Amino acid sequence: VLSGRGFAFRRKQKIERQYRKLLKKRRQVHSQQDDQFTDTYPEHLKHLYLAEEAKLKKRRRTPDDSVSSEEKLNKAADVSRRCTFSPRSVGTQEKFKNKTSNQKAKEDYEKIKAEHARKKEEAEKRKQQREEAQRLYKKKKMEAFKILSKKTKKGQPNLNLQVEFLLQKIQQNT
Repeated sequence: VLSGRGFAFRRKQKIERQYRKLLKKRRQVHSQQDDQFTDTYPEHLKHLYLAEEAKLKKRRRTPDDSVSSEEKLNKAADVSRRCTFSPRSVGTQEKFKNKTSNQKAKEDYEKIKAEHARKKEEAEKRKQQREEAQRLYKKKKMEAFKILSKKTKKGQPNLNLQVEFLLQKIQQNT
């Protein structure tokens, strides 16, 4: 084995042999040329293929051949009926149904990422609510402290304000 031609080179040769075998088998089974393209017309390009097919038929025909316009329309209708199918092939539909491990892993990653984002958002909301509640609590506490700590000119506690504060507190609770 030459340098740079290890197991990968042998694997490549094996695949090439298998491919040549497949080509030989396909050559033995001949498909008709007329049906070769009719089954693979995509829906959105069908009119182009039909027009091209009509041009080719005109070229093949000799001047002696006379075909009425009704027969042309019937042939075009037959071809269009034969061409009705989904533009996607069966192989591509299977790819969408059966997900690869990479696609599954990506989906799992996206789900986990979304879950983390949702949890983080909920935690942020709870934190904001807690901070807001603490801010309101401190504000009330400060107002109560200001009222209760007021003094008279002589430095005595102002009992009138304290009694009014207690009265308001009782009225709010009932």
